[in-house]
Amino acid sequence: MDFDLTEEQRLLKESLDRLIGDRYAFEQRKSYGQAPEGWSREVWAQFAELGLLGLPFAEKYGGSAGGPVETMIAMEAFGRALALEPFLATVVLGGGFLRHGGSADQCAAIIPKIADGSLTLAFAQTERHSRYDLADISTTARRDGTAWVLDGEKGVVLHGDTADKLIVTARVGGSQRDRDGVGVFMVDSKAAGLSRRGYPTQDGLRAAEIVFSGVRVGPEGVLGELGAASPLVERVVDEAIAALCAEAVGTMSAMHELTVDYLKTRRQFGREIGSFQILQHRAVDMLIALEQARSMAMFATMMASEEDAPVRRDALAAAKVQIGRSGRLVGQQAIQLHGGIGMTMEYKVGHYFKRATMIDTMFGDADHHLRELARRGGSVVAA
Repeated sequence: MDFDLTEEQRLLKESLDRLIGDRYAFEQRKSYGQAPEGWSREVWAQFAELGLLGLPFAEKYGGSAGGPVETMIAMEAFGRALALEPFLATVVLGGGFLRHGGSADQCAAIIPKIADGSLTLAFAQTERHSRYDLADISTTARRDGTAWVLDGEKGVVLHGDTADKLIVTARVGGSQRDRDGVGVFMVDSKAAGLSRRGYPTQDGLRAAEIVFSGVRVGPEGVLGELGAASPLVERVVDEAIAALCAEAVGTMSAMHELTVDYLKTRRQFGREIGSFQILQHRAVDMLIALEQARSMAMFATMMASEEDAPVRRDALAAAKVQIGRSGRLVGQQAIQLHGGIGMTMEYKVGHYFKRATMIDTMFGDADHHLRELARRGGSVVAA
């Protein structure tokens, strides 16, 4: 199998690397995080100019008709930069619901605004009791004439405090944990009855707690098939997991490079500590874990568009297991080999480990996905 990038993909990678190099030094990132929104609108506009915000969308909607590989390239670069902008929330998650569940009118109205950077989205799925179960939903949507009325609460909504529109899962039928009876709605963030409380997360991003109290949504806000939207939710989340795997590889590769550089320059007992064989072995262990993660991230990218849902879910679960394991090993070794400086807020290696840890917990950590693979008797076995 050929894993080489095409000429267009190489140009995308080179352009993005240049942009990240110019605009995302660690001190610049700190300043972006201190903005009211927690990220830079100026950088977001540059992402739009580069075509990043339209990557996965059809050309007729202002996109560039890219696929999972292009998303992988972008997400790995964002992982290396510790990017704060809502690319995952808007383009991968929100855009995924439009690509797979939106009508032609919905796509024509929303996707061009995503591509030009004028509109952001957030996925409101998690509830206090749901943990990693995508079907565990108590937020309700009841019909009122041609409209729907939403009531409930969602938590840890990534970039939910600044999003212009929210993609919300709500129950239109069945009991709380039934896979059937799920609907997906696109809600304006300024709708009457909607309130949100934003806060910073441990990795420097932003999230929100959102309350829906009699929020009305017209028929134009329904995405996918009402009452049978679980397959749509699972497909979009699987694509997001593949993107997160690529981002994790970016964070791990940065941690490994920082650690090796530190071993080459830090002197103790009259010599560079990288000359001690035991520390060299630990650096090699980090490299092995990184390359295992990279292989599984590529596998996840290839399987993200698989139409056979059970096969796709098993593949993405296996990738998430390896990403979680590798991220923990690489991060722990990076912190330990740096010593006290690795724990400080002023040095970036700890920030990478925080992001890798948050990636592990998003949409199910390694232990969760390993249990799911065992329960389903998955055909893919995590190493």
